[in-house]
Amino acid sequence: MTQDGFVWVDDSDGLQRAIREANRARIIAIDTEYDSFHYFREKLCLVQAKTPSGTYLLDPISTDLSAFANTFQNKAILKIIHAGDNDLRILTRDYDFDFRNIFDTQRAASILGSHHLSLASVITEYLGIELKKSKKMQRSQWDCRPLTEEQMEYAVEDIEYLIPLYQELKKQLKERDLLKQAEKAFEDEIASARWSEKVLDSRGHTRIEGFQEMRPSQRRRLAALYKWRFHKAKETNRAVFMILSDQNIAELAKERIYSVESLSKSGILSEKKLEQYGTEILEAVKSK
Repeated sequence: MTQDGFVWVDDSDGLQRAIREANRARIIAIDTEYDSFHYFREKLCLVQAKTPSGTYLLDPISTDLSAFANTFQNKAILKIIHAGDNDLRILTRDYDFDFRNIFDTQRAASILGSHHLSLASVITEYLGIELKKSKKMQRSQWDCRPLTEEQMEYAVEDIEYLIPLYQELKKQLKERDLLKQAEKAFEDEIASARWSEKVLDSRGHTRIEGFQEMRPSQRRRLAALYKWRFHKAKETNRAVFMILSDQNIAELAKERIYSVESLSKSGILSEKKLEQYGTEILEAVKSK
């Protein structure tokens, strides 16, 4: 589906057209939008790709993007990203991609001595173009369909200037004899980045408000609830705060609860949370 300034890709035919364009151009700017706020494991929601002649918004929710593997692996095709290590981690996690020949504009700007490294700051410094990036859009629900016009504009803007930005940064790196240093950083530190599962912070519960005032038995219950919540979030792929808040588990740790009935009478949990997790909470704090 073609819209003003970009093509929306949600089927294999559109994906193949985008791949052919990238392969002909031998240069492609890439970005992603993912949800790391609502999910335990970041959920890939959108991939943006731009060549000198076209911009594509690729929908990984309705389309398998695996066909891009050869393009991303092809050393003859330059892939431009900005602070792209997390993007690459998620793409390699979901599709087992192998990225070759990348140029990270954030790392390039850092090597050149820039101190403000957000995309908007780097574009302003090197291209003289002012971008207004919305923090609200960054945390919007990118997995909902259809995307809003504002979301799509935000996504397009993320890659709109990456190719001219690359050209200017490469020129300055060459002039200062820093290109080889940058290329080594791209290969050793960014292209090799791999996703890893979150691990339980064994002392995370000690940083929850109210911990210092708790008795030893309450601290043990808090530790047990903190551990249970982490594993429940992992099992259900939901953010930990969506299971129970820090305040919830701190309040539960202060109570000596023996049954679902007493848990209900405490008033700490909603009926829905009580039904979902009541038995598991009791099991987690048993004998603590």
